[in-house]
Amino acid sequence: MGEFLFTILSCAFFMFLVAWYSYIKTKNTINDSTGYFLAGRGLTGGFIAGSLILTNLSAEQLIGLNGQAYSSNMTNMAWEVTAGFSVIILALVLLPRYLGGAFTTLPEFIHNRFDQGTRIQVVMLFMLGYGLVTIPSVLYSGAIAVLQLFDVPSALGISFEQSMWLVVWIIGIIGSCYAIFGGLKAVAISDTLNGIGLFIVGLIVPVLGFIALGDGNILQGMKTITVESPEKLNSIGSSDDGVPFGTIFTGMIFANLFYWATNQYAIQRTLGAQSLAEGQKGALFTGFLKILVPFLMMIPGVIAFHLYGPELETMDLAYPALISELLPTVLNGFFLAVLLGAVFSSFNSLLNSAATMFAYDIYKVLINKNATDRQMIRISQWFGVVLSLVTFFIAPMLLNAPDGLWTVIREFTGFFNIPIIAIVLIGIFSKRIPPIGPKIAIWVHVVTYFMLMWGLQMFFGIDIPINFIHIQGLLFVLAVAIMLAAGMIKPLAKPFEFTPDAKVSMVPWKYAIPVTVILFSAMVASFVLFSRVGLASPTGIVSDWFLPVILVQIAVTVILYIISLKSWNKKYQRFVKGKHDKKMKEAGV
Repeated sequence: MGEFLFTILSCAFFMFLVAWYSYIKTKNTINDSTGYFLAGRGLTGGFIAGSLILTNLSAEQLIGLNGQAYSSNMTNMAWEVTAGFSVIILALVLLPRYLGGAFTTLPEFIHNRFDQGTRIQVVMLFMLGYGLVTIPSVLYSGAIAVLQLFDVPSALGISFEQSMWLVVWIIGIIGSCYAIFGGLKAVAISDTLNGIGLFIVGLIVPVLGFIALGDGNILQGMKTITVESPEKLNSIGSSDDGVPFGTIFTGMIFANLFYWATNQYAIQRTLGAQSLAEGQKGALFTGFLKILVPFLMMIPGVIAFHLYGPELETMDLAYPALISELLPTVLNGFFLAVLLGAVFSSFNSLLNSAATMFAYDIYKVLINKNATDRQMIRISQWFGVVLSLVTFFIAPMLLNAPDGLWTVIREFTGFFNIPIIAIVLIGIFSKRIPPIGPKIAIWVHVVTYFMLMWGLQMFFGIDIPINFIHIQGLLFVLAVAIMLAAGMIKPLAKPFEFTPDAKVSMVPWKYAIPVTVILFSAMVASFVLFSRVGLASPTGIVSDWFLPVILVQIAVTVILYIISLKSWNKKYQRFVKGKHDKKMKEAGV
């Protein structure tokens, strides 16, 4: 009991420091709606990247990804690494449009391109997805992680189910306070601080694991995972794996594009950027951080396999086993604070974004078009309270959900992620698609996706032997086809024209394109490293092809970097000069 009490007190101390610093940095900064919902449009690249990565990483990744690596191999890293492609699209294509129109929510952007009806349908998709699937699953996975890592039932003398309800409510209430009372800036600052802690823990655990595996020799531990069962380090999935490699080029592209480029609770940080350049820095730096995830959140699972063999009761016990056996007791409180911080981050970010959309896309559109800043903040806070309470009751019920929650979450997000990303891309790259197109596409997608995933089996006993990621890719094509058909049958009489209304500097980052080249190369290199050419080679630590392949890639990257640097620099200078000339003309000089 004494050890448990020390863990709780030290955890509370670290959490207090984060809360205190967040309070100091946000004091007197949320007096208006821009300050509350968009952090006063003052977020820099570092805070954006820190908040984005911790918003994305939660207990489900910490437990789930390590569990997947323990039970199979590294193929699930595709979800993490290919996020780099999505943040590139966000930084270079979508963010200039988002910031150029000074949009607060994605549905607002869709209203601007299509109409109010499409906006309402999209916001309802978001609300149902957040309220019934995403937020409850974050609370549930966070509570499961705490219960697995720290024996709460035994410490408090209560049942596992009672512990689940208790932990869900504690996590939810604390996370709600950040989102409801602190606004986006408090969320972003606390996310960044907790992200630093998560990075520290992420480094400590595999280091301790390698030392244990190598009997005190860290290098021997590293060698062990490469020469014994090297297939565990393979990221190139076959048709028998949970993530076949081919899915990267079908549904995964669009699922990741939705998450990083159109999902309100991810892009809201970039919408609060103090300039386009800072937003692009934050987005692109996030891509590099995502490449680190396999090393920090999957390699420990491989280490657990070598330490314990296939003897653990479930794969989700792989990471908890490492923590309980290898992490010094004195660090338990810090680790618990970091773990809860990751859960808080995802939860309060979702809550903040849902409340923002309710205030801007439902309350101000349908209920009170002349709402003041004070009314907007107040109604979003009340909505946050109600939504929190709803999810507090739903989350513990996931105890009755089937195994493999990691996959189930991604299956259910398919109801809303694919039509939304299709609508956004069509909205940007077309000028004559009418509003009826996306409206039909939404309903067709929801019904078709349900039938292909569950309905045909449920009603007719027909099983579709296609990976759900491929199904999402096919339905993306269907949604686009429906909207293009609507454009051919009943095109807009007048082509849509975007009207800029930027509130921040729209000068792009000087190194956006060159850094994009490096990021894309790093993505490719990570797959080469975790393949039969690299560490998964059956012939040694790496194959004979590894060094030549890497040298060729480095040479190609350097050439492309130099070319892009020169080309982009010329365009950048012309852009800046054009902006300068325009300002001079407006000033009458």
